Amino acid sequence: MTSTSTPPGLTRFNALEEHAAFAALHEACASTAWARRLLAARPYPTVDTLYAASDAAMAELTTADLEEAMAGHPPIGRPKEGDPTSAREQRGMAGASENLRTEMLELNLAYQDRFGHVFLICATGRTGEQMRDAVRERIGNSPEQEREIVRTELGKINRIRLARLVEED
Repeated sequence: MTSTSTPPGLTRFNALEEHAAFAALHEACASTAWARRLLAARPYPTVDTLYAASDAAMAELTTADLEEAMAGHPPIGRPKEGDPTSAREQRGMAGASENLRTEMLELNLAYQDRFGHVFLICATGRTGEQMRDAVRERIGNSPEQEREIVRTELGKINRIRLARLVEED
């Protein structure tokens, strides 16, 4: 493959009918505004241009758009039943002790009380202890600081999910 050719997975994504492409994007990120921005910029010549479009769309999301995106994420330690993406991303909590699970539940509730939304972190590759430590650290942030951290974490999650969407056969 030359550097100018489009990977097969990206070619397949670019060729999807609009409703199917929107559904795939909306599954990656529950923000309708983000999905629409990425959909409008198709076709993508490279995966990097797709990632750049994702990052740009994430930077433009309003507070309401971020809230919509966060609503698509279950609390850490409680992946959506029957959702392989949620389970895969939260794998670090799978073997957590009962004490750690209880502590994460309490921290999740305290965080949600403080900020009005779930604690969101790019959990891929993190241990349960790392996620616990992150929520402990972030719960003291101002709402403005936390909103920007959430934006960054969502951007990381979106890149991982987009990579899975356009991976080669």
